[in-house]
Amino acid sequence: MARGSTAGGALGRYVLVRFLLIIPTVFILVTTVFALMRATGDPITAALGGRLTPAQLAERIHEAGFDRPILAQYGEYLAGIARGDFGTTLSDHRPVTEVLTTYGAATLELTAYAVVVALVLGIPLGMVAAYFRDRWPDAVLRVLAILAYATPVFFAGLLLKLVFAVGLGWFPVAGRVSTSGEIAMRKADAASGFMLIDALRTGDPQVVGDVLTHAALPATALGLLTAGVFLRLVRTNMIGTLGREYVDAARSRGVRERRLVTAHAWRPALIPVITVIGLQVALLLVGAVLTETTFEWRGLGFQLAEYLKARDFVAVQGIVALIAVVVAVTNFLVDVIAAFVDPRVRY
Repeated sequence: MARGSTAGGALGRYVLVRFLLIIPTVFILVTTVFALMRATGDPITAALGGRLTPAQLAERIHEAGFDRPILAQYGEYLAGIARGDFGTTLSDHRPVTEVLTTYGAATLELTAYAVVVALVLGIPLGMVAAYFRDRWPDAVLRVLAILAYATPVFFAGLLLKLVFAVGLGWFPVAGRVSTSGEIAMRKADAASGFMLIDALRTGDPQVVGDVLTHAALPATALGLLTAGVFLRLVRTNMIGTLGREYVDAARSRGVRERRLVTAHAWRPALIPVITVIGLQVALLLVGAVLTETTFEWRGLGFQLAEYLKARDFVAVQGIVALIAVVVAVTNFLVDVIAAFVDPRVRY
């Protein structure tokens, strides 16, 4: 009983510490974003310089408060974030929070699809590579893993688009849903921003299939980036687990090698994968910018690219700050899950 209480206390302390670490992590990330954006000058000049007279430009800068000391701007920026106010975009005069709520769901949905693709491909193929260690299936899978995470995500997206959408016509070329599917969701008053959830709320299998076919290529292009990492990670940890004493004991009792892989070795080998997922989410969010642009998937990545073209650094600053918060929270959740799965993490 005392041992269980001690373990529970250790877990509680670990979760509390990891949660409190979110605050300085987000603070450092947000401060870095602010400093990088201000390093290029004030956002008004960056966005509208050359299109306004010097007098008009000076007036706009004064109205926005960008002529004040940098520390005063920084303090106001932090206070605004604490209130949930990320400012107003310069190019289309929309609150940044409105941009985040309008397009954030699309990016989170694409990232979730990509994680599913990475897990479905990376874990089983990693187990297969470990089972056939140092034989030709292992060699082929290792080469494919290197190609998967070394290929630029935009190139993978274009290749998939040209072959399966333009060439074979199996999947849509771009977008998140067809016009008919969008009309069906509007009739069902389904507007959560997550297309799959909205499609399920219509109760129409054709609308659900429409959403999934639109998501297949962008999710695969983005998921391959992480699938290669998972494959090599699972393979390495599976080989290490297969050399453990308890596995050798099971092998000496006559347990078949395939049974050892599927029943004894795969769960311990997944613990590092759970930890790495948090790091990969950041990579996927960065890759989402290129993937969304390639497939015209109108999420935060697509909007970020548009705002960069317009040199709207207020919008860019808000979007990047939100991504930083999402990454920090995701890492916290992954750490908590890893602590539940592997008690050694708590100490």
